[in-house]
Amino acid sequence: MPRISSDTPCQTVITTFEMTPGTCQDLMDELTDAFENFISKQPGFIASGLHVNDAQTRIANYSQWARREDFQAMLRSEEMRRRNRRIAALCTRFEPVMYDVVASFD
Repeated sequence: MPRISSDTPCQTVITTFEMTPGTCQDLMDELTDAFENFISKQPGFIASGLHVNDAQTRIANYSQWARREDFQAMLRSEEMRRRNRRIAALCTRFEPVMYDVVASFD
């Protein structure tokens, strides 16, 4: 489970995916498979969550990695490059952005 805290030493990545409602479930299936069978098994992976908006036009992914380099290595792997081509075909746009947690509120 992701732990959102400014004192947690990890790399946070938030990725947004834009798609039509007709491809939302297909994209969610691809992403779920990627996390269950590949991404979650990569060195440095800590946790992740997938979120879908009510209109099924956006999916947001929040993930945490031990180090920035761990996330980058996963992205550069041949397996993830193949998966990203399939993912890109199901959405109009997706963008992973790395963040540092500067504050959290309970």
